[in-house]
Amino acid sequence: MKKKILALTLALALSLSLAACGGKDAPGQDADSGVPEVNAPEGGAPEGGETDAPDASAPEDGGTDSTETEAPEEINLSAFYNTLREGNIWPELMDLTTDANMKELLDSYYPGLAEIAAKQRRVYIAAMSAAVGEIALVEVENAEDVQAVEDIFQARIDYQVGDDATPGGAWYPETIEGWKTKSRIVSHGNYVMLAVGDASASAVEEFEALFA
Repeated sequence: MKKKILALTLALALSLSLAACGGKDAPGQDADSGVPEVNAPEGGAPEGGETDAPDASAPEDGGTDSTETEAPEEINLSAFYNTLREGNIWPELMDLTTDANMKELLDSYYPGLAEIAAKQRRVYIAAMSAAVGEIALVEVENAEDVQAVEDIFQARIDYQVGDDATPGGAWYPETIEGWKTKSRIVSHGNYVMLAVGDASASAVEEFEALFA
């Protein structure tokens, strides 16, 4: 009898033991491994986490660096006059601007020219009235005065040529014709030139070459 009771007790203990073992969780694929999950950013990012940044050295407006244009050197009008005389044939000319005694004659031939603010002013007229030749060179201080100088130069031509009612100041027919057909007025920037004579066209070319 005791043996039967002992066998039943052992069988019951074994059953309870097996039931306890079957109730424990077995490790599976859903178990927490302890490694945090890392989510990749949408759209992807360059390796190393770097992103493209604007070049700080590039101009904001996308343009190129600008450099200031150097202003041309001032032209010496006396030296230019000497160049004209050396390279072309002109009649004997006398200077009305460097000699104070000639100021009255300058005002008579070019009224108003002396009143215009100028950095340089050179006027050379033929020593003989029958000769066709005259050079006037002016650098005005203000660009607004260029037109005024041109008007004064044109008035000089008109006076020398004259009209049907008034004889020209050049007087002689050949001289009047020379003033009518061989007078040139040209300007560039603040510089203005009047050239009269056979070499006037060449003088204009040399004047323009100063600014080429």
